[in-house]
Amino acid sequence: MSPAVEAVARLADLPGIPEQVDAAREACTALRWHHALRRRIPEAAAESRVRGAAASGELEGASLPVDVVRDIVRGASTWSPRPDPVELTMRGVVAATAETEHVAPVVLTAPLQALARLHTAAASGLLDAGALGRPRQPGEESAELADLGPAPDGAQVAARLRGVVEVLLATPRLPVVVAAAVVHAELATVRPFVRGNAVVARALDRALVRVGGLDPTGVAVTEHGHGAGGGAAYLGALAAYGRGDVAGVGLWISHCCTAVRAAADEGTRIADAVSAGRLS
Repeated sequence: MSPAVEAVARLADLPGIPEQVDAAREACTALRWHHALRRRIPEAAAESRVRGAAASGELEGASLPVDVVRDIVRGASTWSPRPDPVELTMRGVVAATAETEHVAPVVLTAPLQALARLHTAAASGLLDAGALGRPRQPGEESAELADLGPAPDGAQVAARLRGVVEVLLATPRLPVVVAAAVVHAELATVRPFVRGNAVVARALDRALVRVGGLDPTGVAVTEHGHGAGGGAAYLGALAAYGRGDVAGVGLWISHCCTAVRAAADEGTRIADAVSAGRLS
């Protein structure tokens, strides 16, 4: 077992965390058995990605109504030919969230491929083609998430990404909510890409919660869960993780367990709406 994987296993045993992990798992199990999901998982999962993209965009400071996102995703509306910065950001958010459906087969087997595909989706239109799908190179910096402090240099990025890959490969042997929490926080705090880091982190979180078996339906809206307490609370929890101390990391893991429960609650609302025929 690698040091990164051992660290995740230890985090799962922090005081109070096992109970929160169990509560997150129970919330997802209840969602899985919702009567609407017996036959209509694809419909509900598609709506989850719509709401997830809207919530992820909100955390990026790029608000777009859910009904607008839904119309774009289903082809009833199109992006502007001359997008403003908010729309450019949302294009990447929507594309990365949609890509979670397609990278699912490689998240646990070829993690770097999954990361490259998610970043290409998230940052197309924001970066030159040569910077898409690859980590920052020496001399390249990321100005994102400044509240978390300076982004590590290229040498640290490579080492931390190796740890992320090790955790992803080991996810079947770990509590999924804790593995997803660590992967999410590592991508957001290390900022391996010039742009699009938090969008990729949330997209990979969504994909991992699904393929890791925590919510195999893909209906839980993980992005909504992370934003349920507001953007300041989300960034604050990430900053706590970035400190590296036990209390700070534990706070982030606790945030993620709470986020999964909120994600499952939103998924239940989607399933209720599907059952009642109320999806717009």
